[in-house]
Amino acid sequence: MSRKREQEVEKDNGERWLLTYSDLITLLMIFFVVLYSMSKIDAQRFQAIAESLNKALGGGTPAKIELANSPTGPSLFQTGTPSSQATVPGKGTNPNNTTYTDPAASTNNSKAGQGNADEEKMSIEEIKAKLDKFAADNNIQTKLITSIEERGLVVSLQETLLFESGSADITAHARDILEKVTTVLASSPNQIRVEGHTDNLPIHTSQFANNWELSVLRATNVVEILQKDGITPDRLSATGYGEYRPIASNDTEEGRAQNRRIDLIILRSKYDVTEPSNLAPASDSLAPVPAVKP
Repeated sequence: MSRKREQEVEKDNGERWLLTYSDLITLLMIFFVVLYSMSKIDAQRFQAIAESLNKALGGGTPAKIELANSPTGPSLFQTGTPSSQATVPGKGTNPNNTTYTDPAASTNNSKAGQGNADEEKMSIEEIKAKLDKFAADNNIQTKLITSIEERGLVVSLQETLLFESGSADITAHARDILEKVTTVLASSPNQIRVEGHTDNLPIHTSQFANNWELSVLRATNVVEILQKDGITPDRLSATGYGEYRPIASNDTEEGRAQNRRIDLIILRSKYDVTEPSNLAPASDSLAPVPAVKP
């Protein structure tokens, strides 16, 4: 009787390896499930981020990134070079993938972006040509100078064309010139930044404590004239740099005369993302600070 019990105990002990084996299989299954879940990305979210960065760096308003939906995307371990094709929702053939790539849509978007850049370049060159002709017709080529830079079209107006020395009041002759300039700039939707500059000779009068104040007020007065002549105020901004952005040496009278100027910057559209917008949602605005009672 005792010998039979010993045999049953040995038989039970021999089958215990199945418990360890089943635990190991379960852990392996969980491990591969975790790896599989980590290998999936949100394709729609990734595409939205890529489009937003592309528009921010290349021009235009960045697209709004929607993070509410999270469809399953392609595996991170998928081999091959990713293509820059557009994804179209709702037309996928794979039941686990709700998007597919449309080469035609990607090509059309690329051509549209290039077309907008070319049109803007032509617009800037046309404005420059008109202003150059206006300066030549009025014999002020040395006082109204245009140049195309990376940030856009720069129209430099020398101090003697707009102001008396040490004054921020625009002369009557300058108002006529600014009116003609406004008729050319009004046709473009681009942002316009008005920059005031001076030389390094110190100024200290009852109206201005330094060159910085003089440059700011001059720029502001020019902005007011441009607005009155038809340019919408949401396109305008004023900046004063004083003597700290010279374009020539201040060691000579000729150099100081070049530095005393007003620059009208017709910014390229890609800089719209850096300009404050009046279309910002109300939730992003700062709440008013309550008054402190004495």
